Amino acid sequence: MNVVAFAQSSLLPYKNPVLSVDERVKDLLSRMTLEDKVGQLLCPLGWEMYEIKDDEVHPSEKFKRLMKEKNAGMLWATYRADPWTKKTLENGLNPELAAKAGNALQKYVIENTRLGIPLFLAEEAPHGHMAIGTTVFPTGIGMAATWSPTLIEEVGNVIAKEIRSQGAHISYGPVLDLSRDPRWSRVEETFGEDPVLSGRLGAAMILGLGSGDLSCEYATIATLKHFLAYAVPEGGQNGNYASVGTRDLHENFLPPFREAIDAGALSVMTSYNSIDGVPCTANHYLLTQLLRNEWRFRGFVVSDLYSIEGVHESHFVAPTIEEAAMQAVSAGADIDLGGDAFMNLTHAVQFGKISEAVIDTAVCRVLRMKFEIGLFEHPYVNPKTATKIVRSKDHIKLARKVAQSSIVLLKNENSILPLNKKIKKVAVVGPNADNRYNMLGDYTAPQEDENIKTVLDGVISKLSPSKVEYVRGCAIRDTTVNEIAEAVEAASRSEVIIAVVGGSSARDFKTSYQETGAAIADEKSISDMECGEGFDRATLTLLGKQQDLLIALKATGKPLIVVYIEGRPLDKVWASEYADALLTASYPGQEGGYAIADVLFGDYNPAGRLPVSIPRSVGQIPVYYNKKAPRNHDYVEQAASPLYTFGYGLSYTTFEYSDLQVIRKSPCHFEVSFKVKNTGSYDGEEVAQLYLRDEYASVVQPLRQLKCFERFFLKRGEEKEIFFTLTEKDLSIIDRNMKRVVETGDFRIMIGASSDDIRLTKDISVESL
Repeated sequence: MNVVAFAQSSLLPYKNPVLSVDERVKDLLSRMTLEDKVGQLLCPLGWEMYEIKDDEVHPSEKFKRLMKEKNAGMLWATYRADPWTKKTLENGLNPELAAKAGNALQKYVIENTRLGIPLFLAEEAPHGHMAIGTTVFPTGIGMAATWSPTLIEEVGNVIAKEIRSQGAHISYGPVLDLSRDPRWSRVEETFGEDPVLSGRLGAAMILGLGSGDLSCEYATIATLKHFLAYAVPEGGQNGNYASVGTRDLHENFLPPFREAIDAGALSVMTSYNSIDGVPCTANHYLLTQLLRNEWRFRGFVVSDLYSIEGVHESHFVAPTIEEAAMQAVSAGADIDLGGDAFMNLTHAVQFGKISEAVIDTAVCRVLRMKFEIGLFEHPYVNPKTATKIVRSKDHIKLARKVAQSSIVLLKNENSILPLNKKIKKVAVVGPNADNRYNMLGDYTAPQEDENIKTVLDGVISKLSPSKVEYVRGCAIRDTTVNEIAEAVEAASRSEVIIAVVGGSSARDFKTSYQETGAAIADEKSISDMECGEGFDRATLTLLGKQQDLLIALKATGKPLIVVYIEGRPLDKVWASEYADALLTASYPGQEGGYAIADVLFGDYNPAGRLPVSIPRSVGQIPVYYNKKAPRNHDYVEQAASPLYTFGYGLSYTTFEYSDLQVIRKSPCHFEVSFKVKNTGSYDGEEVAQLYLRDEYASVVQPLRQLKCFERFFLKRGEEKEIFFTLTEKDLSIIDRNMKRVVETGDFRIMIGASSDDIRLTKDISVESL
C-alpha cells in the first residue's frame, strides 16, 4: 500500500475523498448529535465574525461563541459592506483580506470543533459580489435589457471567480421574480416581466456561475430568488400577499425557476409573501411536492432573512417561533437565514413534536453540497490569487460591454443622436449626471470614487473639459436643493443639453434599516433613495424638483437629451413628448457613465430592449405585454396601452424583415426562418423576437407570448438568416385539469422587433399529436 492510500485508509470515512459522496454523508451524519445537525441548518449574519488587525484577519470572539453555542454550518454576507453592516472602505474587507477572513474562519472551525465540518460562506451577488473591490455590473433589470444570454453567462462566470477566489461558495442570485408592478421596490433586481426572457437569462447566469458542476474550480452554488410570486404584492408593498392563481403560477411564475434548476441551480430562497393564505417559507406544495417530487430538485432551500420568524410574527399562522420553525422545515426549508428560529428544532425533536428524520433530511442536503464542492479537501484559498482575479481589467471591460448593451434608446427625433464630437459646448445637468452611487443600484458595496464612471465622466472623456459645463440642478428627492436657474444659464451657453434624471437606490448612513436590511422610508430620512428593497412607491413620477428642471431646460429652446438612470420604469410621458432624445439605463454599474457616453456620441450603437413595459400612469398597473384575452379598451382619460412596451428599443440604423418560412418537422416541431437586413447607415445589433398566439384553446391564453429571441450584429447593408425552433414545450398550455398539454388547433407566429412591432406573421396548425 502506498503512502497516500495508507493515509486515506486511516482517515475517518467522511474525511476520505476516495469514498463516494453518499458514503461520506452517511458516515458523517452517524457521528453527529442532534445539536450538531441543527447547527448545520443555521446561517447567521457573518460580518461581525472577524476582526482585522494590521494586515491579518482573525475570528472574532462573537464567532467563537457562535461556534461553541450553535456550531453553525454557514455564514451569510461575511464580506458584505454597506451602511446596514456599518462596514466601510476603511474598516471592511478588501479582496485579499476577505480571502484571509475566510481562511481564518475555516481554520478555527476545522481545528476547534469536534467534527471539523467546514463552513459554507454565502454572499449576495445579484449584479456582482456585494463586497469591497469587486466588479459592479448593471442591475438585473439592466442585464435583462441586453436580451443576451451570452453576455449574462459571461457575467456569471466573473461573479463566480470573484466569489470563489475570496473563499466563499454560495452566490445569492439571480433574482427570477416576474415583475408586473413597478411600484414595488425591487424591480431593479429582476429580469423583467416575461417568463421566457427571465428563464433564458436565469439559466445563462447559472451556467456562468458553474452550479451544474461543483467540481470546477470556481463553481458556486447559485441561489435562486425568491420562491415564489414575490414581485407582484398587493399595492406594490414589499412582502405583501400575492394574489395569483394556480394556473398563472404554472404558466408564468414557475417556468423561470424550472429552467434555472434544469441548468444546474442547487439552491432556492423562499420569499416573504404568502400565496392563497400560505406563507411561501412554510408552503409544503411549493418546497416539497413541486420542487422535490415533481422537479427532482436535489439542492437545498434557504429561507429569506428572518422569514421563518415571519410565519409567526407577520403572517400569524404559527403561535410560536418553534411552531414556525417546525412548519418551515416540514414544508421543505432546509436553511434558516438569520440563524435563530431553527434553534428551536432541538427542543421540538426532544419533546416528540417533530421527527429527527426530518432534520436528517435537511442536513444531508447541506452536507452533500459541502462534499460535492470539495470543501473538506480544499477549505482554504490563496489571498494573493484574489487580488489578481477580483476586478481585473478583463472584468472591468466586460462591465462596460454589458452596460453598453443594456442602454435602451426610446426616442431619437430627427436623428439628433449620435452627437458630433466637434460640438463646441455641452451642458450636462441633473441629479444623476455626476452621482457615483446612483449609477449602481441596491446590493452594492462602498466604492472608491475612481472606480465609478458617471455620465459627466463619460462626456468629458469624449470631449475636452472646456467643452462641458456641469450643473447639478436639483436632487432626486431633496427639494431644498434648487440650482435650476444655474442649470438654465449653463444650458443657454451650450449647443445641446444632456439632462440625467431618474431615481436612486444608493444607501447611506442617514437611512434607517429593518432587521432584514430593507430600508425604512420615513419623513426623517433626507436620503435621495427612492428605490431598492423597502422603498415602494405610490406614484412613478420624478421626485423632488426634477420635472421642474426638465421643463425649465426645455424652455431654453436648446436640443434636450434626457437620460433616465433608474431602478424601475418611471413616468416618461413628458419626456416622450418634449425631449429630442430619450434613453434609459437601469443602474448601469461601475462603467455605466462611459457606456452612456459611448451611445450618446456614436461609439456604440444602442440595441438594448425593454424587459418590462413602461406604463403611462399608475392607474394602468398592472400593465404587461402578455396579458390574457380579452383585449384592453382605452380608458376615458388615456390609452390602455403602455407608453413603451416589452421588447421595444431603437437603433441608429434600421432593419428590414423578410422571407418568413415555417417547416413542420413533426406534429409539434416547427423550424422557423426569416431574413433580417441592416438597411440603415450604421453597423448595429438587432434583437429579433418570435411571439406566438394560440388562437383557440380550452383555457384563456395570452394575446401574444414570447417564445424565441436572438440578438445579433449586422454591418450596414448586411443580411442574415435567423433560425428559431418551436417545440412541444412552446406549443403547450396548462389545461383545465392543470396538466401541461398540446391541444390541436391553429397558432399564429409573429416575428418582429418588439411585442407591438410585428413585421412578419404566419399561421400554423397542430392537427394530430
